Amino acid sequence: MTKEKNLGGADVKQGKHTIIFLQFASWEHEGQGRKDDEEHAPSSHFAGSSICVKTWDICQYEYVHISNLKQIFQLQSVRLTEHLVLLAVSCSGVEILPTIVNSNPLTEAFDIESKGILEYRVVTTGNPVLDYETMPKSFDLQIFIEDTSGRTDLNILTVRVIDKNERPVFRGNIAIQTVTIYVLEGTPPERIYRVSATDPENAELKYSLLPAPVPFLVLESGDIFSTKEFDYEKDQHCYFLNITVTDPDGLNSTKTVNINIINIDDERPYFTTKQRIYRIPEEQSPGTFVANITAKDPDDEDSPSRLFYSIQSSDRYFSINPSTGVLQVTGRIDRDAFPLRLHPNISVIVRVEDSPGGGNASEMEITIIIDDINDNPPECNPSTFRNEADENTIAGTFLLDLRNYCKDIDVDPSNNQFNFTGLSGFGSNNFALESAVSGRLVAICSVLSLQEFPYIIYIYIRIKPVNEFFPVFSNLSYEFSVPEITKVGSSIGKVNARDKDWPPSVITYSIIAGGGTRDYTSIFWISPTNGDVKILARLDYETTQKHILTVQASDQEKTATASVTVNVLEVNDEEPVCSPSFYSFQIPVSLAVGTNINGFRIECKDRDSDPRSFRYFINEGNVNNHFTFSPSAGSNVSRLILASSFDYESGLDTNWVYRLRVHITDDNLLSTRDKSAHLIKTGTVTLSIRVVPNPTTVITTTTMTKLNTVFDGEARDPGKKDSNSSTTWNHSMLALNICVCKHVVMANTDGAVVSHSWPTAG
Repeated sequence: MTKEKNLGGADVKQGKHTIIFLQFASWEHEGQGRKDDEEHAPSSHFAGSSICVKTWDICQYEYVHISNLKQIFQLQSVRLTEHLVLLAVSCSGVEILPTIVNSNPLTEAFDIESKGILEYRVVTTGNPVLDYETMPKSFDLQIFIEDTSGRTDLNILTVRVIDKNERPVFRGNIAIQTVTIYVLEGTPPERIYRVSATDPENAELKYSLLPAPVPFLVLESGDIFSTKEFDYEKDQHCYFLNITVTDPDGLNSTKTVNINIINIDDERPYFTTKQRIYRIPEEQSPGTFVANITAKDPDDEDSPSRLFYSIQSSDRYFSINPSTGVLQVTGRIDRDAFPLRLHPNISVIVRVEDSPGGGNASEMEITIIIDDINDNPPECNPSTFRNEADENTIAGTFLLDLRNYCKDIDVDPSNNQFNFTGLSGFGSNNFALESAVSGRLVAICSVLSLQEFPYIIYIYIRIKPVNEFFPVFSNLSYEFSVPEITKVGSSIGKVNARDKDWPPSVITYSIIAGGGTRDYTSIFWISPTNGDVKILARLDYETTQKHILTVQASDQEKTATASVTVNVLEVNDEEPVCSPSFYSFQIPVSLAVGTNINGFRIECKDRDSDPRSFRYFINEGNVNNHFTFSPSAGSNVSRLILASSFDYESGLDTNWVYRLRVHITDDNLLSTRDKSAHLIKTGTVTLSIRVVPNPTTVITTTTMTKLNTVFDGEARDPGKKDSNSSTTWNHSMLALNICVCKHVVMANTDGAVVSHSWPTAG
């Protein structure tokens, strides 16, 4: 008599067999699984999913009938459910453990592991990780088992992968790093960048921006706009924006965009010197310090300002150092001569600029009051008097008032007072001055005897000239400012010297020291006859900003020297030099907009320009404006960015190779008005870009799995009781599977070429 028992949906008959339950566990969405399994949910749905296999000893049953069961299992996340498959083998024990001998499609994503005595579970291996969007949606697993008596069973387990909502993913450069964007101050509100993201489930995405109170906004398209015109001197210099992309279920991803505001030369410098009136005595030596005029450029923040000073009004008395703003005496200042005798105040207009020869500028008027000093002796005109007196002139008779003929030209009354000293000479004892102050000459004898003055003798002496005076330069030091592009042979200034010898000595000039460079002993020449200084070789501000010469004046016997300082003024005569100057690379046609192409960047240097002065633009080859540089200005480093996607399908794009000629100019810090007057230099970079179709090639190859002998022995019909079954297979082969794969070469969004194999069903 045969007993039957239903276990897990399988028909079991009495016999000496072991019943094995395959208990399969899978993951489902929240709300779909059993409530009592919630605590068993693993942390990941990839490598932790399992299907449990349990066995019970039912050897008391006579035989068992195995249905070819096909259970369907779903791998999801969060909740655990169980499914059972019944298999039967003999009571003699398990020889070959449950094994996945084949799968369709072919995969190594599943395996069977032991959970305990006669209990097993099917698990995911994580190699590869299950992904609903890129992998097959179901897998048929062929599971084989054999006991020690040679009895076997083979069953198919179907695992269906159910989609799980995943977070959106950013594309392009922002996906791998913080994107830095440069915005020039003064730029009107505009689109400054576009972020791009995709959703694995192709859901509609929304973009948001934090922190909220910033002068930027992000649209649903991912475009980031500035909402104001920035002022570097008043506004924040750097902003960190957290851009969040969110799908309809609330899952999101966040990336950071760093926005730097670039300072440009748009502010006028201002004077920090408050004093406007100065006093100095007359007759100060050339080079005497008068004042130090200082200014500040708001564009230079806290760094030292690079400003240039000059005197606008024509002034023969003073000069100003163009770099330091030191005002000093350059010519003789005589308070007693006109026009200073009437107007002792000298007004000087000082100008400060933020670039030589132009740019933003401010002016300030200062006044120097010249004080008189006692530097002039009294003089009498004439200096010789002839007067007659009667010989009987009585004592006390007034003869001559010297004060009517003598004076002191010093302006200040305290400096032009003088007195008369006592008389001297033959016969002076007959005369006297009423007082030292009055200058009145009177006779002191009652009778003058004519016999005392019988003769007048005139003696003439010829003075022989002697070279007794040294030459004296008109200034103790000279300072000339010369642009570095001044032509060779040009005159840059003139020196002058004289001596007090009479007749005047012949003065000759020479340079006795200074003015040399690495390549020339001296790059200056002075005319020996008139003191005109000229340049013999090209000046270079980047090599030497100042030359100090020692000039000698000689009258053939005596010499004098003066210092000549030649300030070389910087002129924009150097081109930007960028690295690399040529580059060639390939990019995929599906490259995302906003991507830094192949991570390419150029770095530029200019010997005479600020790193903020560079401006980048593609002059040739940018058909349909697919490419741009970011930042486009204000930095010495810029990256090549894909500005718009390619469209070959509609015929808009036809070029597959782009040869870009990039121009880098050094005029970014100049205003529109100044660009027309300044010398602008341009550097070039050449790029060759080949667009690669995606996929580039499709090569179909056939790959056959290794043929393994799963078991080698007898297989019997479980329905036959005797061992001489007429149905016998020796050296049977199971789990033969042929996989036809397509091998595809493609390029990812960042331009790297990758390879991927995809198995087909069967």
